[in-house]
Amino acid sequence: MSVKSWIQAARLRTLPLAVSTMILGHSLAYDSGAFRWSIAILSVLTGICLQVLSNFANDYGDSIHGADHQDRQGPQRAVQSGAISLSQMKFAVNTLAVISLLCGLCLVYVAFDDWLLRGGFTLLGILAIWAAVNYTAGSSPYGYSGKGDIAVFIFFGLVTVIGSYFLQTKSASWDLLLPAFASGTLSVGVLNVNNIRDINSDKIAGKISIPVKIGRKAAVSYHGCLLASAVVALVSYGVIQSFGVSLKWLFMILSPLLIVNFLAVKNKKEAAQLDPYLKQLALTTAGIIILFSFGLVVL
Repeated sequence: MSVKSWIQAARLRTLPLAVSTMILGHSLAYDSGAFRWSIAILSVLTGICLQVLSNFANDYGDSIHGADHQDRQGPQRAVQSGAISLSQMKFAVNTLAVISLLCGLCLVYVAFDDWLLRGGFTLLGILAIWAAVNYTAGSSPYGYSGKGDIAVFIFFGLVTVIGSYFLQTKSASWDLLLPAFASGTLSVGVLNVNNIRDINSDKIAGKISIPVKIGRKAAVSYHGCLLASAVVALVSYGVIQSFGVSLKWLFMILSPLLIVNFLAVKNKKEAAQLDPYLKQLALTTAGIIILFSFGLVVL
């Protein structure tokens, strides 16, 4: 076991997407006139802990449930390769769960004076920890029955965006559903590329992802709908908020990369060919969200 093995298991490449969705929520709050750095920093720190927890739990869960078998064509996992033992990864999962809870408790204590709100957000944090662990590591992992897309949409869209906004402002409005929807659907798109890449190995392992359920062709169409609807949602928010002719539309310069991703998912059938486009969509999504947030805060 080495530090490098733990860094690889943490999958740091997933952090820009997770962090950017929270930045979006705090930027929306800043745009509405309410922002505290202490809340933003604790929120991002909690989100990072939850993302690493999810990655560790995914490594552990896929190993014990057989998804990381010898025919899997994606990047090799830490437990699968033997770099980290099952017991070591289980200890890391439990440790990160405790750290995530402590960070979350600090966050809600700083953000709220009302004990009812503190209690409500604490329960939400516990649910987020449960979701991070039980995606693949629980006794009945919901990621193995096609429910992962729903969880990603909720936690990378509604919870991170609207939740971050509410932490700052103690309020919410219906128009926030548009950027939250965009964040959620783009994040589901990243998961969908991963699941299309792994469709054959997931079938062998009995992991029933959405692409396994509906087939590759329908999963590609689903992918196109996810990416297109996200752009429509962000544009609609810009129209509602009267962006007008301004640099607030700067995020649109990255939208052609979504088309590139869709065409790659459609045409590249081998896992090794498709793997780079998983990273490409994650970074493109983070870039679009960051530019959108930049427009709200600076322009």
